[in-house]
Amino acid sequence: MEGLPGAVLFACNFNRVRSPMAEALMKMAFGSRVYVDSVGLKREPGETEVDPFALAVIDELGGDLHGFRPKTFDDLEDDSFDLVISLTPEAQHRAVELSRGRAVDIEYWPTHDPTLAEGSREQRLDAYREVRDQLARRIRERFGKASTFGG
Repeated sequence: MEGLPGAVLFACNFNRVRSPMAEALMKMAFGSRVYVDSVGLKREPGETEVDPFALAVIDELGGDLHGFRPKTFDDLEDDSFDLVISLTPEAQHRAVELSRGRAVDIEYWPTHDPTLAEGSREQRLDAYREVRDQLARRIRERFGKASTFGG
């Protein structure tokens, strides 16, 4: 796990789809070895849960987003992260602001918005799966494959 940061923040626009999926995937890969959180730039009034399609595609891999509550940068209790990964251009701009005067690395991983997909339920789920798989691949490429005890 050499080079693995101690704390990673994933950021996107609303913290309902992409960043919660990235957070869940990172936790699935590295457990408690890395503190992981996610945020969005804003929250729509009344939105208190993760997108149901995001929940479903993470559930397919054995991850858990049940009970996840979207939050914004302003909701962070601690903003001392080693690495902030932005998934949208807007979140990248805010991450750069957050890093001013701090020792934090910023990365931008442009990530398609699956909520724009149209079609049947299965076609829409496929769009979310594509984003999930892209994020999982980026996490493996960036942080390496997590090893298990004895394996």
